[in-house]
Amino acid sequence: MAVYKCFDCKKEVSPDLLRKKVRCPYCGGKILFKPRTQVTKIKAR
Repeated sequence: MAVYKCFDCKKEVSPDLLRKKVRCPYCGGKILFKPRTQVTKIKAR
């Protein structure tokens, strides 16, 4: 399940809270993003 973060308050927002409108339920911010997972570096040959 995807977890989103608010750009303003940095709190995690579950997709269940975003069904009706795309706003942070904590601060009302409109910009949400999905944090990236761990970056894997591959060495070029």
